[in-house]
Amino acid sequence: MISCGNRRLRGTARDGTDMSRAPRWGTQLRALTVGLFALGGIALPVTSAVPAQAATSGTFAYVANFTTNNVSVINSATNTVSATIPVGTSPFAVAVTPDGTSAYVANNGSNNVSVINTATDTVTATVTVGTNPAGLAVSPDGTSVYVTNSNSANVSVISTATNTVTATISAGTGPFSVAISPDGSTAYVANLVTNNVSVISTATGTVTATVPVGTQPVAVALTPDGSAAYVTNQSTNNVSVINTATNTVTATIPVGTTPQMVAISPDGTTAYVTNLNSSSVSVINTATNTVTATIPVGARPIGVAVSPGGTRVYAVNEFDGTVSVINTATDTVTATIPVGPRPFGATATRVPVVATASCPSGHVVTGGGYQQSGGAVPPVETTTRPVGNTWQVLADNQSTNYTNVTPYAVCAP
Repeated sequence: MISCGNRRLRGTARDGTDMSRAPRWGTQLRALTVGLFALGGIALPVTSAVPAQAATSGTFAYVANFTTNNVSVINSATNTVSATIPVGTSPFAVAVTPDGTSAYVANNGSNNVSVINTATDTVTATVTVGTNPAGLAVSPDGTSVYVTNSNSANVSVISTATNTVTATISAGTGPFSVAISPDGSTAYVANLVTNNVSVISTATGTVTATVPVGTQPVAVALTPDGSAAYVTNQSTNNVSVINTATNTVTATIPVGTTPQMVAISPDGTTAYVTNLNSSSVSVINTATNTVTATIPVGARPIGVAVSPGGTRVYAVNEFDGTVSVINTATDTVTATIPVGPRPFGATATRVPVVATASCPSGHVVTGGGYQQSGGAVPPVETTTRPVGNTWQVLADNQSTNYTNVTPYAVCAP
């Protein structure tokens, strides 16, 4: 999958605005350092005991390359690959936590999930799951990752706090992708072999409904308000629309040949579907449930993702080893980016600005923030939190001028 996030290097200005799955079931799955501490009511500058991380920002895309067992990181400001991260065997899909700090990669061939620190683009943990993990989704609160195990007929639930599996939930046969409702209460799993969608209560870990759809459903995506689920059916060349209030199919939309993944715009007005054997992306108006445009892309697109601001769509072209970047205002391809061989899935997010400052030994963190030349970053754009003996700053990256950022921690004896 692709995943997009934001980064920036200290001392540079970068625009923070918005810059999966396998083929048929019968084939193999591809599937700064300066802080402040308070002493007698006076804030004194001190050198941090542990150097702070420089703040980073910018929208990035994370693309899983099935053949080379790695993830390409695309800088979407320049449309170039800025890093390549080794992961497990046959990586298939990528999902990013809501705060943008971690990416989870489903490794179809090694039956595990790689956890990537998006600030450093390094793998920090590997979590064993079921057989042939194919899809994954992060809960809206960021506490859990749901992983579909396509040859185990179940879903593994990973705690992001401990990066361990805390539950295993039965699903249909060939569970291939999963989506979580906006309130986190329900998981929807597309079952490739049993031609249905399992509706799972995340509180009880049980299937509460099973919704028949088309033949060989590959992917499922929810509208931002959670009212509808869009399911791609690869053998019937259409998309089923499920009313989540009644768990019934209310519309069936013809698309291209062998539809694969589906992604929905942040405003919920548009769904984008990759058509594997048509080498195109279908654009669906969710108000009318009709196709309003068909966009030619590279050869055999699988993954698709919409950027956080909704201005771009990323289509992952398996046979070309490329990613097509689509301008959503014009429904045209504006760039084609080479990545690794046989890229598969796609997801998009912002990796926030992350800045960390530490307190000296024997002192505790009481607050913090960061400054940039000309004054502090507007509070509306930042959130801060204590993490151990450090103060971590995250920004939502809406600004286009994060420059010369210096994190600081307020420390007390």
